[in-house]
Amino acid sequence: MTHDNTLSRLPTYFISHGGGPWPWMKKEMGPTYDQLAAALADMPRQIGRTPDAILMVSAHWEAPVFTVQGNPRPPMIYDYGGFPAHTYEVRYDAPGSPELAQRVQSLLEAAKLPAAIDPERGFDHGMFSPMKAMYPDAGVPVVQLSLKRGLDPAEHLALGRALAPLRDENVLIVGSGLSYHNLRNFGPQAHGVSQAFGDWLDHTAVQSPPQERVQRLADWAAAPSARMAHPREEHLIPLMVAVGAAEQEPGERVYHEDAFMGGLVVSSYRFGAGAS
Repeated sequence: MTHDNTLSRLPTYFISHGGGPWPWMKKEMGPTYDQLAAALADMPRQIGRTPDAILMVSAHWEAPVFTVQGNPRPPMIYDYGGFPAHTYEVRYDAPGSPELAQRVQSLLEAAKLPAAIDPERGFDHGMFSPMKAMYPDAGVPVVQLSLKRGLDPAEHLALGRALAPLRDENVLIVGSGLSYHNLRNFGPQAHGVSQAFGDWLDHTAVQSPPQERVQRLADWAAAPSARMAHPREEHLIPLMVAVGAAEQEPGERVYHEDAFMGGLVVSSYRFGAGAS
């Protein structure tokens, strides 16, 4: 990637990306997503400049090895069910970046992390829903990077470490998931468990010193209400990547609700580069 060496290092983010194609459902959803939309829309201001590209690790793509999207014009993947017909026709036509895909693969292989490039892969809703709020004109190139099956926290922290140089190359690293993701226990009755896990997550992301933060994340399943908050952890693991890429730097909570969907505690975090 071409970049200006005088630019400061970019932060990394772990964002809660909401449910399905919500930016295209304002009529159906009313004000449900207003706070999340505002927090995502504020990210360009927080960053202070336009990245050359965004590398997004979405909860909605797992592969046998870390796999990076090499498609220059990624199509849409409507990986959701039960939504209005028009949401299966929405477009978010950001360009891909085969150049960034190659750079990511080389960084991972240098770190002894096997990596593949998928030349066909499209954009899933873990990417296009939050991106619609962040960069509505779809002008910033985006490359998705998969999770690795098995969802080992340590492997994904190591993935973040390997990707850290991109932060000095004007590439924004975003982990896209949800801080609480239990679709069988959603809404007001889940307030207590989402609060317990959310408090642990805040302490881990924002207050813990770097070494302790990494250890807490590696052992996340021992946290209060951990398996109630994440029966399967694919929506949490993108956090490991964001932290690994800013391992020695502070974290800050940049989005928070304690009554999302009637009672869920949900948050997003930024790491490094201006986090206080």
